[in-house]
Amino acid sequence: MLSTCLMALLAAISLSTFVFTADPKGSLAVSSIQVFPGNARRYANKNQDFAFVNFNLTADLTPLFNWNTKQLFLYVSAEYENKRGVKNEVVIWDRIVRRKEDARLSLAGRNKYVFRELSASFKDAAPAHYSLKYNIMPYVGVLTYGEAARTAEPVPFPERQELS
Repeated sequence: MLSTCLMALLAAISLSTFVFTADPKGSLAVSSIQVFPGNARRYANKNQDFAFVNFNLTADLTPLFNWNTKQLFLYVSAEYENKRGVKNEVVIWDRIVRRKEDARLSLAGRNKYVFRELSASFKDAAPAHYSLKYNIMPYVGVLTYGEAARTAEPVPFPERQELS
């Protein structure tokens, strides 16, 4: 009897979070991109292009927090098509937000993770769209996903800069 009541309570908690609809707002702008040649650690003999992206991010994600929100997983991703026509989505930055007080972001950042083109070169790759996406991790219930900000226009990759 107790376990049935507990399961019913947890189901009610899980379903009640669908009542809360949030529309977080934010802006994401890419301030600069630099592309350099380099060698990947895994394939020492393979030359690849590495991109370094500087971006400005502001977002108010406090509407995503309610009594069932444990934490938010935030990430900035780059979506582009390489010269072979293969669509890619690469996570370049992430952060975990555990408190509502920390859900207002205003930062100038740089990619935290390596952004490289596996086909060796960003040359002839389509311009990339950058977006701030989030995953809401509840105490009880299903994960929900969304997008809080996106660059207004696709951002082209610059020419490769040679290291001297």
